[in-house]
Amino acid sequence: MKTIIAFAGSDSKNSINKQLATYAANLVEDVQVKVLDLNDYELPLYGIDKEQEIGIPQNAHKFLKEIQDSDGIVLSLAEHNGAYATVFKNIFDWMSRIDGKLWSNKPMLLMATSPGGRGGQTVLDIAKGRFPYMGGNIVADFSLPSFGDNFSENGIKDAELAQKLQEATFVLAKAIFE
Repeated sequence: MKTIIAFAGSDSKNSINKQLATYAANLVEDVQVKVLDLNDYELPLYGIDKEQEIGIPQNAHKFLKEIQDSDGIVLSLAEHNGAYATVFKNIFDWMSRIDGKLWSNKPMLLMATSPGGRGGQTVLDIAKGRFPYMGGNIVADFSLPSFGDNFSENGIKDAELAQKLQEATFVLAKAIFE
């Protein structure tokens, strides 16, 4: 059975991006979903001096292996001051020291959400511009604005947004099974 990993670019215990990533991944049929939590892969802040001092930490290798062993990725990025959350940027930097093409060309549904009306669109745009240089195979993307208004335990409330996410997960599934 194909496996997709789902995770948020956040370390919040109540991450709205983790909720969205988990929900979206479970819309994909006939796959096993493995939800990852960046809190389980704690790393020191990346710096060249730190790398030379301690080498590349095991948790960076472990997370990269999760990517490499998957058949697809569902990632929802938190937006902090218009960019990646520090915890995501840190694991991204550590993994890139192991493999510059860290996304391993795995089909990816790239998403973002936020409490605001832009739904993390700025960080989504940054990632869409950067990830392809790092082995990212972004087959679909999705932004959910105003998370509190548009999401509940039953999923996405707005029919048009729900349809857009359904279409994005269909594209991901198609890419995984090709």
